[in-house]
Amino acid sequence: MSLPTQKREAPRTALRRVAGASLAGNAIEYYDFSIYGLAAALVFPQLFFPDNDPFIATLATFGTLAVGYISRPLGAIVFGHYGDKIGRKPMLVITLLLMGLATLAIGLLPTFEHIGIWAAVILTGLRFLQGIAFGGEWGGAILMAFEYAPENRRGLFAAIPQVGPATGALLGNAVFLLVTLLPQEQLMSWGWRLPFLFSFVLVIVGMFIRLKIAESPEFQATKDKGREVKVPIASVLRHNLKAVLLVGGGFLGFGAFSVVVMTYLVRYSQNDMGIPASTMLTFTMLSFAIQIPMILLSGHLSDRHGRRALTIIGSIAAVASIFFMFWAVASGQPLLIGIAYAVGFGWLYTICYGMQPALFADAFPAEVRFTGMSLGYQLANVVGSGFTPMIATWLLFATGNIYAVPVFVAATLVISLFCLLRLAVLARTRKDAASSLLDGVAAPLAVG
Repeated sequence: MSLPTQKREAPRTALRRVAGASLAGNAIEYYDFSIYGLAAALVFPQLFFPDNDPFIATLATFGTLAVGYISRPLGAIVFGHYGDKIGRKPMLVITLLLMGLATLAIGLLPTFEHIGIWAAVILTGLRFLQGIAFGGEWGGAILMAFEYAPENRRGLFAAIPQVGPATGALLGNAVFLLVTLLPQEQLMSWGWRLPFLFSFVLVIVGMFIRLKIAESPEFQATKDKGREVKVPIASVLRHNLKAVLLVGGGFLGFGAFSVVVMTYLVRYSQNDMGIPASTMLTFTMLSFAIQIPMILLSGHLSDRHGRRALTIIGSIAAVASIFFMFWAVASGQPLLIGIAYAVGFGWLYTICYGMQPALFADAFPAEVRFTGMSLGYQLANVVGSGFTPMIATWLLFATGNIYAVPVFVAATLVISLFCLLRLAVLARTRKDAASSLLDGVAAPLAVG
């Protein structure tokens, strides 16, 4: 058991600056990830994987989507290692720049018509780089806000960068909605490139913001006391493997839920129900706009009422929501689908989702927190997010029943509920043990 680190409370101006920088960078990286998912659902099958069988082309496209999730654990290990040894801030600058360059390159990439199969190969490679960058981004952004915040407000401040996915995806959907209004010929020839090229403008802004913040005070305290771990991943696997697996299982269902809603349902609605892509993107944007305050509310409530109650209520709500959303889409009624997206994905999904970062961070000591939390979260994204669109496509093809997909997502949410409850116990036990150790060290000093 490592000695707990005491940190000074950061000034409010520094706290606000760090929270803003964490949110901005996370939002930009999620913007990049979301526009790729939308392009994979709407245009990439025709541009990079032309095939007479739409099923094969769709499966191949969602395969490149999965590559970006498969490479995330590698990014978590690499950036987590240096984030726990060198610092959180340098890694956040590097991940943002790497993601921006990879996304810009996708926007400039020739299609199958121009360079044949190499278009798909290069696209897959760039997607792999995106995944590596994102593997290091999420954990670092969360930790900067979490470690700067006062102890009794860590749920709220860890939820601020968690708003990044909703903010980035909202912006990504808005930009993609604009380009889908172009005539089909212009969209397929050059219009789809605009969201990717616009990303680099956002990266420049994000870099400017992040270069102005200071290092995490809790990490700095760890470094000043010489408590850095030589090989963080080895320490995590030896002493914190259970926490890593519980973090992975805890996010598994929520990752599957979101990627199905953002990619699979958009394509299914367009191809099978005849609902325009612009309509589905509008509904998705509405849900993300609702998510932003709801995620912050979730983090705030977890500080006041604890993580356990929100975990139980939020997981049950998410299971009900996924069936409601598929039922609404299967009805083919746009108004009902819009309500389902607003209520299911905009509100009920966030009850548990918003407070998860603080719970994940609490499960690890500061000296390996970047590596441990990032690795668990990104492993969940490989299984729960990366392969879910392909699994959903195969389930519908194999069963002919659209409800096979929400059954699968609901099963992953049940796994998440169990893991989150166990993680809450583990985090509480670790904090109580660390507190007892600190008291044991402080008592003789006080007597002396």
